[in-house]
Amino acid sequence: MAKEVYTREELLALLQDLQIDFSKYEHPAVLTVEAQAKYVGNLGGGISKNLFLKDKKNRYYVVSALSQTKVDLKVLSARLGLGKGGLRMAPEEALGEKLKVSLGCVTPFALINKTARDVALLLDQGFKSQEFCFFHPLSNETSISLNTTNLDKFLKSIGRDPSYIDLEANPSVGKDQPPDLAGLVPSGSAFVPDTPEKTSSCPGSNENQGVADKKSKAAAVKPSSAVKAGKDKAVPKARPSYANVEKFVEEILEKTSTIVLSELTEETVKKHGEQLGDVVSNNIKKHLSSELNNLSMIFKNNAYTEGFHAGSSHKVKHTC
Repeated sequence: MAKEVYTREELLALLQDLQIDFSKYEHPAVLTVEAQAKYVGNLGGGISKNLFLKDKKNRYYVVSALSQTKVDLKVLSARLGLGKGGLRMAPEEALGEKLKVSLGCVTPFALINKTARDVALLLDQGFKSQEFCFFHPLSNETSISLNTTNLDKFLKSIGRDPSYIDLEANPSVGKDQPPDLAGLVPSGSAFVPDTPEKTSSCPGSNENQGVADKKSKAAAVKPSSAVKAGKDKAVPKARPSYANVEKFVEEILEKTSTIVLSELTEETVKKHGEQLGDVVSNNIKKHLSSELNNLSMIFKNNAYTEGFHAGSSHKVKHTC
């Protein structure tokens, strides 16, 4: 995108240019999902809540989820490999500095602005179960509804590969189970000064944007940085570790199939005709790249962990 900062009108015009189907609803400014529901809650679909977060290394995250999805920041921090208490609400000033939006306006659409390009986006897989979902298009005086196919179309147009995850999952994280979401940690972030604690959470709800932080220095760490062994409690429902090749390949095939199905829409078929095969093939290569990097990182971490333990066990047997 050529522009650095978009207005609501410019964003909506872009969605129309991209032939993205959406419905628009004007209403008074709202700061909570409860307030938004008063105006669009009777229209069906899902209402999104959006958290603007940061970690100790000054890397930023937008977590966009259905209003009823429970997001445990401690669990999410561990799954990202950030350690205990790794995520907290971003400072209020960062809304303007990073996302270029005001309080109550955080949604995936804020990532269109140039300063937000290094902000990680985690999407609730629950969105896919809804016929359509509501988001603010850079202004909390407007809500637009669209389905995940069209949300993905927007995100891909700005160079984003959508990552949908189960935000309520509690996989074990420790020495034998690397963080399953480590590949989604941004590689770095521009420095945004922190300020003393302020409270900007919305009245009656803390599900949109709150602020509470201490000073920290900007830095970048490798996405594979894992939680140190023994410092985080293991929790049930462990996610497959991809320690064997069959599960690893199965996951890749499943994700490939999902991308193929998402590309084979009636609109795409009509638009590309005989070139459809080439278009789908190119899009698979483009959009599967980040998924494969993430899975490969998990596979590599598991292989390293198992190799380390095997080596340690062998050493003990020969030194006793």
